[in-house]
Amino acid sequence: MWCFNRARDGKNIQTEDVEWLGPFSWPGYEHLTKLSSIPDVPGAYLFTFPYHKGFVLYCVGITKSMKQRLQAHTREYRKGNYNVLDVSYAIKGERQEIWHGWEYAKAHRDEFEKNKNEILQAVENQLRAFRVFIAEIHDVRRRERMEFSFMNNLYLSKEDWAELADRGMFLKGRYNSEMPIIINNICPSKIYGIPTTIEI
Repeated sequence: MWCFNRARDGKNIQTEDVEWLGPFSWPGYEHLTKLSSIPDVPGAYLFTFPYHKGFVLYCVGITKSMKQRLQAHTREYRKGNYNVLDVSYAIKGERQEIWHGWEYAKAHRDEFEKNKNEILQAVENQLRAFRVFIAEIHDVRRRERMEFSFMNNLYLSKEDWAELADRGMFLKGRYNSEMPIIINNICPSKIYGIPTTIEI
């Protein structure tokens, strides 16, 4: 089986432009944010918060349908299954949790029920504050490789705002049998956490 060797194959790496559209409103909050609705396309999406005349990256995701995926995210947030942040800290690039989701949430349903009103209000604040950017990408492996590379870049960053990102995502990076691709990220807005160029 062929495997990529940088010394031998590096000259054959191709470069592609990826255009990020947005910011869009989280679905259902358009009347509050005065932003456009997200088009229902396959691709990658960025969840960001407003930050320093731009935006700071919180999470990268991929989907075959933006509409269905964000509807699913909304349900999981309102069930208490996701991490919920204090938006007043998030917009300063600082991570301050109001509720910890995932396995903690499954084991502490009594705590969720006890504080449900406060947590759900924080969920509404977070969804309203999110600014979503999208890139239409039809190829599944392109999407998976982008998600891995973007989140890995965020995890390795030494910037203070990098701590905002969630950890523990299931990510699928490039296989040795795949040729790397250099991605030029094109976006009219400044997004802290998204490099101008990245290899996937």
